[in-house]
Amino acid sequence: MTVEVQRILVIGAGAMGRQIGAVFALAGYDTTVGDVSQDIVDAARDEIRTRIARLAEKGQVDDPQAALSRLTWTSDWDDAAREADLVVEAATERLELKRQIFARVSELARPDAILGTNSSTIPSSLLADSIRNPERLCNMHFFNPALVMACVEIVPNPQTSQETIDTVVSVSQRTGKEVVLLKREIPGFIANRLMQAVLDEAMRLHASDVATIEDIDAAARLALGHPMGPFQLMDLVGNDVISFIHHAEFELTGDESAKPSPELEALVAEGRLGRKAGRGWYDYSS
Repeated sequence: MTVEVQRILVIGAGAMGRQIGAVFALAGYDTTVGDVSQDIVDAARDEIRTRIARLAEKGQVDDPQAALSRLTWTSDWDDAAREADLVVEAATERLELKRQIFARVSELARPDAILGTNSSTIPSSLLADSIRNPERLCNMHFFNPALVMACVEIVPNPQTSQETIDTVVSVSQRTGKEVVLLKREIPGFIANRLMQAVLDEAMRLHASDVATIEDIDAAARLALGHPMGPFQLMDLVGNDVISFIHHAEFELTGDESAKPSPELEALVAEGRLGRKAGRGWYDYSS
């Protein structure tokens, strides 16, 4: 059994939230994307207009104006929270911030509204006691960039109802995404754990002076068919983000092996965060 979803609120208009909002609008949902910063909201709106126009030029969107008309951008999302059938949080990966957001949502949203967090590192069970209806909450993890990546991981917590799971699976499928449904929570879920194993091994190989980062990346691309090598991927995602994921897993599990490598920590300390900083494992200054 599913809940009928017509109106969706996405909280967080950053790189992920803005694209998740566009994915919902393209699938026919009336979608509001909210953030506390009007500057971020305005930048998100302009970027999504450009992205949807490009998709239309490629023949991937039939009616871009209809999709854009279903999108509302705001720095005051209280009314949208009251009206939403589904609320998806896509804020910064900080536990206390997410708890504050969900506590506010819980005050405003209808008791039957479905709540999802896009977090890839924080399981929804850590947010459940901040809301009044934890059975309506789960992880709904889109991948970056959400307009392109075909997968959504759905992760229930121990209190999540079957109706909630069925609803978020149905909504995800309507957007054209393939759903990966976990039976239970586990730190990092599936995709990140698989990829983290590759990234960690790549860093071990480099630290052991087995090969250069260029050759390790080439092996991943040419022999394994990966679209980019592990060091290229870390630079794209952000080395600070990769480090944060390690620290978050350590905090959740207490497993010393989850801590980031000294090499990665040194890069972050030097400000070599990847493409966004002009330098990471590679130099992008030229």
